[in-house]
Amino acid sequence: MAAVVQQMVREVMDIRQAAEYLGISGDTLYRYASEGFIPAFKLGNRWRFKRSLLDTWMVQMSGVKAKAPIAVVPKQKKPAGRAR
Repeated sequence: MAAVVQQMVREVMDIRQAAEYLGISGDTLYRYASEGFIPAFKLGNRWRFKRSLLDTWMVQMSGVKAKAPIAVVPKQKKPAGRAR
């Protein structure tokens, strides 16, 4: 049980784990890493993938921009007319 939990929260993943995380085949991920398309590094002769870098890469590739906070300006009252 502890091994399963540890595997789920692992920050650095091998090619099999990263491919499963991204939902693509290992062959495709290997090609992406070799071409420098996806953030990866080699440890010895094996590709490794850092989860936080993959998350950042996915956000950038999706084209989703973070929404800027909307400033809420209180509605101002109209000036009162002159009394007659």
